[in-house]
Amino acid sequence: MPRTIGIGKQDFEKIRVNNNFYVDKTRFIKEWWERDDDVTLITRARRFGKTLTMSMLEKFFSRKCARRGELFQGLFIWNEEKYRKLQGTYPVINLSFANVKEKTYQTTVQRIGQLLADLYNENRFLLEGDLLSEEEKAYYRSISMNMPEVTATMAVHRMSSFLARYYGKNVIILLDEYDTPMQEAFVDGYWNELAAYTRSLFNATFKTNPYLERAIMTGITRVSRESVFSDLNNLKVVTTTSEEYADCFGFTKEETAESLKEYGLSAQMEQVERWYDGFTFGRVRNIYNPWSIVNYLDRREFGLYWTNTSSNSLIAKQIQEGNRELKIDFERLMRGESLEVRMDEQIVYDRLLEDETALWSLLLASGYLKLEDYRIEGEGTDNWTPVYTLALTNLEVKLMFRTMIHNWFGTVSSDYNDFIRGLLQKDTDAMNEYMNRIAVSVFSFFDTGKNPSKKTEPERFYHGFVLGLMVDLADSYEINSNRESGFGRYDVVLFPKRAGLDAILMEFKVRNPKKEKSLEETAQEALAQIKEKRYAEELVKRGIAPECIRSLGFAFEGKRVLIEEQPYSFLHFPHE
Repeated sequence: MPRTIGIGKQDFEKIRVNNNFYVDKTRFIKEWWERDDDVTLITRARRFGKTLTMSMLEKFFSRKCARRGELFQGLFIWNEEKYRKLQGTYPVINLSFANVKEKTYQTTVQRIGQLLADLYNENRFLLEGDLLSEEEKAYYRSISMNMPEVTATMAVHRMSSFLARYYGKNVIILLDEYDTPMQEAFVDGYWNELAAYTRSLFNATFKTNPYLERAIMTGITRVSRESVFSDLNNLKVVTTTSEEYADCFGFTKEETAESLKEYGLSAQMEQVERWYDGFTFGRVRNIYNPWSIVNYLDRREFGLYWTNTSSNSLIAKQIQEGNRELKIDFERLMRGESLEVRMDEQIVYDRLLEDETALWSLLLASGYLKLEDYRIEGEGTDNWTPVYTLALTNLEVKLMFRTMIHNWFGTVSSDYNDFIRGLLQKDTDAMNEYMNRIAVSVFSFFDTGKNPSKKTEPERFYHGFVLGLMVDLADSYEINSNRESGFGRYDVVLFPKRAGLDAILMEFKVRNPKKEKSLEETAQEALAQIKEKRYAEELVKRGIAPECIRSLGFAFEGKRVLIEEQPYSFLHFPHE
C-alpha cells in the first residue's frame, strides 16, 4: 500500500512518525560530515528540499533528539555503526530566514530580532544555576525584537558560547534560506543597509566564533562575497555547477521512477519527464522537481505546481525592465533555443539592473534555466572565462513564463485580444484602434527602468509586444524576431504552422522628424524596408505562396502608433 502523501511537510520527524511519502536523502549526512568543511553554503532552487534537509540534520545531530534513532531506522545513514553512535550528540542552533519578507530595513531587523529572541526563549534553561555570570544573564534577558543592532549581530555567537559550555561540545549551526531577506531588500530598495547588517551578523556567527563546530547555510542564490561574505575565508560554496551533493536535492530519474511505481503511475514517466525534469547539478543530469512530483503523485494530473508557489516578482521585474538584447535572448529561450552566456554565478544584487549576465545567474540559481553545458574558455590565461549554455528547464517553467508575459498585458487584455483578432482577420482599422489604446497603457509599463525616457519607449514596448505575440499565437505561428540595423528597426516574421494561415512580416520603425513628415511616411518606410531587404524570399523558399504573405509596417511616435499593410503584389519575387 502506498504511503500517505503530506503536501508541504518540512518536519523530518513528523514525516517519519506518520510514515508519509519520503525519498531517502540521508546519505547527505555522511557526505557532508566526511567533507569536514567549517561552513558550507548550498544553493538550490526553492522547494527543492532545503528546509527538510535542515530539519533532518537537526533531528540527527541535536542533543535534544538523543535516543531518537528510530527516526532513521531503515534509512541509508543507519547502516553504519559510526553514524548510529553520532546521532543526538551535538548542540544545534537551527534558524530560518524564510519568512523574513519585510518592506523596510527597520522591520527586517526587527523580524530577525524576533527569530533570535525565539532562539533564546527555547533555551531558557541556560539561565538556571551558575553556568552564566550575572552579566551574561543580563545580556540573555536583553535579547528581544527591538534590541540594538550591535546586540543582535552577536546573539548567535554568544548563544553558541552558552550551549557549548552547557553541553561540553561545540555547536552545529543551521541557517535556512539565508538570502530571502536580501531579495526583499533589493526589490524594496534597502539593499545596502541590510548587506552591512548581514555582514556583521555572519562574521560574528560563522567567522570569529570559536564555539562553532560546523555550519550549513542554504539559499537560492550565491550572494557575492563582497556583499556579505567578505570576512568568511572558511566558506565552502556549493552551487548548481558544483560536484558536491549533486543528487542530494531533488529526485533523480531512478527515484522518480520508483515513486511513480509506488503509486501505480509508471506509464506516465515520459510525460513526467517533459513537465518536471531538466535540472542539472554538477555532472548529474535528469534531476526532477520534487515539489511538482509530490503534487503530481497526490493529484494524479499535470499542472503548474512549483511555478505557482512564488510571486516571481524579482524575476518579472528584471525581464520587464531589461534592455532590448535581453528581451531578444528571452524570445530565443521561449522558442526552445539555447543561449551561451559568460557570467559569474555570484549574484551582485545592486548590479542586477546594469549587468544583464546577473539576471542569467539569478534565473539559473532559481531553477528557471537549466545548464546544458559548462566550459572554461582561456583556462590558465588572463582571459579565463566560464561559459554556460542555458535553456528553459522544462514545460512547467515555459508555461509559467507564458503566463507572466500574458499578465504584462493584463490592464489591456481585452484590447490586446482584439488586436490579435484584428491581425488574424486582416482588419487594419481595428488593429490601429486597439494598438493605440494598448500603447498608451503598456508603453509606460515596459519603460520602468532606472533611466526611462521617451527615446527608449518604442523598443521596450516592441520587445514586450513580440513576447506577447509568442504567447498568444504560439499554437498557430512560429515567431522569429531579429534586430536589423539602425535605431528602432526590427524584423518580425510569423511563420504559419498549419495550412490556411498567412505568413506575416512586421517591420517596426520610430519616426524621425528630420526624414519623415508624418507617421504615414514612417509606416511606408517600414514597408519599403521589407521590400528592399527581401524578407519575403525566405518565406517563398519555405513553400509559402506569395499571395499568402502579408506585410505590416508599424510606425511609432511617442505613444502614437500607425499600422499600414501592403498586399503581396508590392513585394519583389525574383521567380515571377
